[in-house]
Amino acid sequence: MQITRQLISATAQDNFFALQTNACTIRVYFMTDSIVRVRASFDGKFTECSFSLVKTAWPDAADNLMAGQREQITCAPAQITCDDDKQVVIAGTRLKLVFDKDPYRMCIYDADGSLLHADIPDLALLLDSNHRCIHTSSIEEDDGFFGFGEKSGVFNKKEKILNMAPGDAMGYNPKETDSLYKHIPFYIRLNKKTHQAVGYFYHNTAECDFDLGREKRNYWHRHSRYRADGGDIDLFFIAGPKVTDVVKGYTFLTGTSAMLPRQAFGYLGSSMYYAELPHNCDEEIVNFIDTVKEEGCPIDGFQLSSGYCTAQTENGLKRCVFTWNGERFSDPKHYFAEMDARDIIVSPNVKPGILTVHPRYQEMVDAGIFIQDSVEDKPAIGTWWGGPGAFADFTKEQTRQWWKGQLKEHLFAYGVRSVWNDNCEYDSLVDKDARCCNEGLGGTVGQLKAAMVNIFCHITKDALEEYYPNERAFIVSRSGHSGIQRYAQTWAGDNLTCWESVKYNIPTILGMGLSGVANQGCDIGGFYGPAPTEEMFVRWVQNGIFQPRFSIHSVNTDNTVTEPWMYSKSKDLILDAIKLRYRLIPYFYALERRAHETGLPILEPLFMEFQDDAACHDEGFNFMFGPNVLVANVVDKGQKVKPIYFPKGARFYDLNDNYTVYEGGQSVDYAVDMHSIPMFLKEGGVLVMTDEQLMNLAREHEKSLHLITAPDAAGEFTFYEDDGHSLDYQQGKFLKTILTMTPGTITSLKFTQEGDYVSAIEKMYVEAIHKDKCPFYVLLDGKEVPHILNRRKFEGSDFAWYYSQSKRAVEIKYPHPGKSHEIKISYEVFDMIGM
Repeated sequence: MQITRQLISATAQDNFFALQTNACTIRVYFMTDSIVRVRASFDGKFTECSFSLVKTAWPDAADNLMAGQREQITCAPAQITCDDDKQVVIAGTRLKLVFDKDPYRMCIYDADGSLLHADIPDLALLLDSNHRCIHTSSIEEDDGFFGFGEKSGVFNKKEKILNMAPGDAMGYNPKETDSLYKHIPFYIRLNKKTHQAVGYFYHNTAECDFDLGREKRNYWHRHSRYRADGGDIDLFFIAGPKVTDVVKGYTFLTGTSAMLPRQAFGYLGSSMYYAELPHNCDEEIVNFIDTVKEEGCPIDGFQLSSGYCTAQTENGLKRCVFTWNGERFSDPKHYFAEMDARDIIVSPNVKPGILTVHPRYQEMVDAGIFIQDSVEDKPAIGTWWGGPGAFADFTKEQTRQWWKGQLKEHLFAYGVRSVWNDNCEYDSLVDKDARCCNEGLGGTVGQLKAAMVNIFCHITKDALEEYYPNERAFIVSRSGHSGIQRYAQTWAGDNLTCWESVKYNIPTILGMGLSGVANQGCDIGGFYGPAPTEEMFVRWVQNGIFQPRFSIHSVNTDNTVTEPWMYSKSKDLILDAIKLRYRLIPYFYALERRAHETGLPILEPLFMEFQDDAACHDEGFNFMFGPNVLVANVVDKGQKVKPIYFPKGARFYDLNDNYTVYEGGQSVDYAVDMHSIPMFLKEGGVLVMTDEQLMNLAREHEKSLHLITAPDAAGEFTFYEDDGHSLDYQQGKFLKTILTMTPGTITSLKFTQEGDYVSAIEKMYVEAIHKDKCPFYVLLDGKEVPHILNRRKFEGSDFAWYYSQSKRAVEIKYPHPGKSHEIKISYEVFDMIGM
């Protein structure tokens, strides 16, 4: 065991600081004024080969693979300001790192002198007898811990021990199972007293675990521990103080979420049932799509399970990637043409494991695409679907080129435009010493399996963009490492059909959003188990419509198929919820653009908007839909009253009850029934919807916008338009409309446009909530808007305003000007009698 006890020396190098201790060598990089990298190596090699970073300050073995995505930056200025018998101090413009020499300890201070991080002396940096590297940090009773990628259970992981070893967790317990499918060693520490947040990103692909204060020892201060099975302690410390600062810092390092096509936000139908039928699966899927439309339900995609690629082998019918079962899909090209004619994007399931009985197995061996056995010069064999299998080594350029060729020949040539990468955790390859190429550096699958899926998705994206120039790649992935957000929409795997999944899948998604992955969801209705009960299914859909990925997907154990119409009495409730999602698409798409530009999530925990309210810190079931809308869905069986806490610092307007006002800082017992989807607009907030009912996002673009605004407080929101599918937005073919609201006697709603895209919007309908009084007048760019007092006549007009007494809101209708414009609403005092 190696214990870091003394700091021996510290020197400034070209772009880092080198510290030598009795046990390890440390390198310190000031990536920015607010982000510092502290890398401790016990072998002193400091090999750089990252598949997650998009910002580096050094050459990296994966630079060729990451070309076009990675930028090598210049480190922020810093210097050694003190080196005496007791301490070494390295100070940047904002952060100051103080290293105690004996016993060794690192502390990080902010510019105002506040302590942001402290190691635990004796335990700070260790290499244990099992060659696991350990970093131990000081924590306080009021600290909470959030993020960690995809995790089950409660939102705040305080006093939990979390394992990060992704696996195929089918039917997992949504409260207790750990790990799930992702490996994202990043978290946010937020204190309830100081309300300050900092971030910890451990840049390491090895399996690891986190102890968030569960262990307690009398000899040392309360502490948390990171422990990895290999590699270095490679910490990127991100200073807040806001949670949003930390998330933006993390995605500065690992990339922001991909700008997905609009269709990715539609209803994605799926069920293993359709691809497992013995004959004519293609016809049954087309019939399913037609049935969805006949039922009056919007739909945009279909997730095609792997039954399509079952092939006859010496051991019977088995799943064999890059094959097509002729009995199930007699003419794949015709099938995709039929789906295209219905404006449905199909995502076939592709897996990185190859059965040894695959008809083309020897060809793949000869092509040299597999991870190699730890001892012999042959493919490493592990357990796979249907028997023994080998696994593609995507850290090898030869494999990447071969795989891209197969995608183009066996999928894209038939009309495939989207890919679903599945079963990509590499957890069934038990021999973790199996050898990988690792860009020529060599390595083991134990070290690299978390990174495999990122590269898997990377080359899938490259292949799609090569085959379909100027089209956005739409990839769905079950697993992922830090940075997976750059490539794919993800989901939390094969969840269990139960009420606990309805509820606890919410903090799982919130944790992913905090971990940089905005485009995340969970199978609606449950994947594994018996069919959801009628009440459960209704509530699941009502909650699921807010998830960035919305897919009803199942493999029900009672031989049923979960479909929107499965319960006749509740069918209308299901369809109403899905239609609401489609009317919310302008808001979703605006949040997607925000995620792509800033790294911020689409679904936010309450504390992201209300960080100073400690009562929000542990809330993981109610959430913010973007920055403006509080959603408090019914997620418990038989619930008639829903307790809702409204955060301090704002008022909230009920979007389902004439904008009834709820003051922040209080809990309310809110009456609910089976129709209830509780949504509340935050003061100063904006909700952008369509007035018409969209049914398909590939074929239809909204022509009317319905904005609900609460301009009793200042606020700003940017809604966004482009063609929804191409890469033209990268060349300026987009339109941002920045709505700036300024409250007052003369309330201003200013619409400022940016970009070259020609909007399809023809009509604007703006509601401005104002409970105190009716406006005196309304101006559009200085021109008086006619005031109509009769609701029927107002609804028949294209240019007018009306004050709703039931809502206590002014409603304004006008043709879209096609340019920047401003609405002014006067609440001036007017003495009609005195006049």
